[in-house]
Amino acid sequence: MGCLSIVCAMQAEIRLPAFFSDNMVLQQQTQASFWGWADANQALKIKTSWNNATYKVQADEHGAWKVKLETPVAGGPYSITLSAGKENITLDNVLIGEVWFCSGQSNMEQPMKGYPAQSITNGTRDIMLSADDQLRLMTVKRKVSYTPMDDVVGTWAEAQPATVHDFSATAYYFGRFLRQTLDCPVGLVVSAWGGTCIEAWMDDASLANFKEVKMPTPETKMHSNIPTALYNAMVNPFFGMAMRGVIWYQGESNYDRAHTYADMMQAMVASWRQHWNIGEFPFYYCQIAPYDYAIITPKGQDPINSALLREAQMKAEDMIPNAAMVVLLDAGMLSGIHPSDKQTPGERLAMQALANTYGHGKVNVQSPRYESVEFQDSMAIVKFNRSPRGLDATLGAPSGFEIAGPDSVFYPAKAHIRWNTNLVEVSAPEVKKPVAVRYAFGNCVEASLFGQNGMPVSSFRTNF
Repeated sequence: MGCLSIVCAMQAEIRLPAFFSDNMVLQQQTQASFWGWADANQALKIKTSWNNATYKVQADEHGAWKVKLETPVAGGPYSITLSAGKENITLDNVLIGEVWFCSGQSNMEQPMKGYPAQSITNGTRDIMLSADDQLRLMTVKRKVSYTPMDDVVGTWAEAQPATVHDFSATAYYFGRFLRQTLDCPVGLVVSAWGGTCIEAWMDDASLANFKEVKMPTPETKMHSNIPTALYNAMVNPFFGMAMRGVIWYQGESNYDRAHTYADMMQAMVASWRQHWNIGEFPFYYCQIAPYDYAIITPKGQDPINSALLREAQMKAEDMIPNAAMVVLLDAGMLSGIHPSDKQTPGERLAMQALANTYGHGKVNVQSPRYESVEFQDSMAIVKFNRSPRGLDATLGAPSGFEIAGPDSVFYPAKAHIRWNTNLVEVSAPEVKKPVAVRYAFGNCVEASLFGQNGMPVSSFRTNF
């Protein structure tokens, strides 16, 4: 009996999720949920050094416990001490600041060191200059699961060359920009997996309305593109964690299923918000960049037009509250699905956060967007919104426009920006009575139309 008691005492321990650890960042000025596990019915005390407050909580019959910690304005470093019986755990070097969850597929996952044979523009230089003890990074190890998990594998670390080297480039440039402008600690959690479809990041309830999705069963061999596999293993454990918002870069693996993407994205975000239970947090995402999808199209099949997926992503922006899309039509790489320029998407995501979340709304960071078209004889006059100071007419006549008549045959068109307006005149000699216009509506496209603020216009079609 005495030996059994000793064994039980040795096994007793306080356990925390991986994202509650040394070097972490807690979201500032909130009631931050903080949880873990201990012995069944174990009483715990938690002391926070920023206010010397002590919180008392008792584990339930399964050993789970949860408490809310009142966090101050950004600062630190601080410590959190947990005690249960004779056991004490102290989390050191804890900062209070802004926390963001960064998710998606390969263009979110691609590290600053690049992929093999695929570099990051200025990556080596920026890695060497990356030391910043107020920027904290966590990368979640890849994992799939048929059922919801309660923890992940990963550790928090300060930004320095050795840690930034392996960290998401898009997320790093996002966080670096926030650090430079907010001047407070920033914590980034990257939970991403290359080559994955959106269905893998959704739960079973949000997929229920998509009858074409084949849901897994206990006998299914799980992998990264099985519906719910990544939601269960790489998102579910974080639900409840205090944070400011989410950045998302995914869509390439759904380019051939564009017709469902906007609805799926809306359902995914709604599900994440419901289960996170911290309100309608900001959701900022990247539109996929141009790429020659013919390279990956099986022989004998016509390549699918990725402009359809970009169109679906643009539609989703209107469907999802408190969301904004970053256009990357000028930041693609036609010969590579992983553009080497990750600073542009990262910083544009940060600009959306600064304008829409952090009170810098006077600065227009939006891309102009197609609003309407008027046909006058043989000319189409296309109107854009979200660009109060007009389109950039200093770059010359934009290319990539096409125009069609009643026969629905599109011809390359000449385009002219009316000075100091949001209007573009489009015409082609082959089309006497136009009925439709489209711009950059293909896989291998290059941006040529920008707002006065330098933001590119997305590909679009008027006959959608």
